[in-house]
Amino acid sequence: MSGTVVMIVVVMLLVPLAGVFAAADAALGSVSRARVEALVRAGRPGAKALSRVVADRPRHVNLLLLLRLICETAATVLLAVAMARTFGTPWVGVLVAAVIMVVVSYVLIGVGPRTLGRQHPYSVGMVVAVPIRVLATLLSPLATLLILVGNAITPGPGFREGPFSSEVELRELVDMASTRGVVDEDERQMIHSVFELGDTLVREVMVPRPDVLWAERDTTVDKVVRLALKSGYSRVPVLGDGIDDVVGVAYLKDLVAAQHAGAEAPAELVEVMRTAVYVPDSKRIDELLKEMQRSRNHMAIVVDEYGGTAGVVTIEDILEEIVGEITDEYDADEVPPVQELDARTVRVAARLPVEDFGELFAFSLDDDGNSPLDVALDAADVDTVGGLLAQRLGKVPLPGAQTEVAGLHLLAEGGKDARGRIRITTVLVSPVDDDADLPLLMHTIRDDRTADGRSHDGRSGDDGTPLDLHDAAAANGRAGDPAAHAGTLHDTGNGTGGHADRREGTDVRPRS
Repeated sequence: MSGTVVMIVVVMLLVPLAGVFAAADAALGSVSRARVEALVRAGRPGAKALSRVVADRPRHVNLLLLLRLICETAATVLLAVAMARTFGTPWVGVLVAAVIMVVVSYVLIGVGPRTLGRQHPYSVGMVVAVPIRVLATLLSPLATLLILVGNAITPGPGFREGPFSSEVELRELVDMASTRGVVDEDERQMIHSVFELGDTLVREVMVPRPDVLWAERDTTVDKVVRLALKSGYSRVPVLGDGIDDVVGVAYLKDLVAAQHAGAEAPAELVEVMRTAVYVPDSKRIDELLKEMQRSRNHMAIVVDEYGGTAGVVTIEDILEEIVGEITDEYDADEVPPVQELDARTVRVAARLPVEDFGELFAFSLDDDGNSPLDVALDAADVDTVGGLLAQRLGKVPLPGAQTEVAGLHLLAEGGKDARGRIRITTVLVSPVDDDADLPLLMHTIRDDRTADGRSHDGRSGDDGTPLDLHDAAAANGRAGDPAAHAGTLHDTGNGTGGHADRREGTDVRPRS
């Protein structure tokens, strides 16, 4: 009888020990190397030992697995022998031992300790790090042999360093962190936007040609300075023989310096302009951003596949894809990309990308997850809301033009720009059904507003209604979409409208 008692006591010791190994295994799988290094710098007890364990994580995790299996197996065998002696019948003892060990292993080895290890990975890790290193030293030959046997049976990587192995998993991890409050919503959006940089082309973020502020090469320095001061831009592309012949870029700093150089100051623009940088409209913006950083250049001329000038792109255009719309004191009159007027009416910019338009008004999804609006947008094959309006009308829309798309009524708004050209700038969107409200994502957007009444990226409508539209970049015009500038007459080099770089070192989109 004494032998049976001893075996039960040993089982009672092996089960908690197996639980400790399970908790340590879960903790090592949850700790990050960067956080451990921070604990080492803070002088936390056990942090140095934990850093050494994390440095060779696969070896120690496999060792913990081996030790846990040894403890569980030994406890099961001893309990089976003890129960067989107690009941006098071997098969009854084995059955009773199996039932007991299943319950005990599940609660005291599986669920409890592993949950504790995941909830407090650093505390558990620093406590068990020293014993783990001692056991690793003592059992190193046995553990190494078993690992080699396992690798021979199942070749290939058996341990993944870190909690993710693909971009999709990393995105999901960021979403989980945002749900738990570890990462703010605007930070989550920025992280997702960084991943999307590699899939975004220059043509999707550039300022299109009709909105670019140009100056002809025979223009005097004084005239361009006055033009720059009036418009608020600090960089102005210089044209040669035509709109497709950009010969350089004039910097306001250079122009002002030339004005104050005395009697020998150059009178012609070509004498002070700098060389223009050209990029294809199909270039990815993450690559362009790196090139701009290396060359310390803030503006590039965008060229289409036919060699013509498609527009310009600045560093700010790229950064806005990450952080959302950037505005300054010159952007007070800029039209917000989306403005909710009431429950039935929303005003959107004519140049709002159709992808963002479709996301805002996504409703009545079919089995494939597509809405009628998605189907209509795919069939239209346009880039902007203005282009959609033109495609449905079959002509260049003017203010007051209206049409219907997938149950939505679109009404063009606009007027004359600085050059006296008739153009649409915004589109009013409302449901065709008089008794229906707009089934759009605005209601979700309202719930995401911060406590101070502003959106995550700080934008708001003219009526003070904040909108969280980080992914709907405003004024995101595309090349090759004349409807996005509905009713405009292209004018080259008259120096009165569009886009150039505002303020040295800061690039800003054009005002409407």
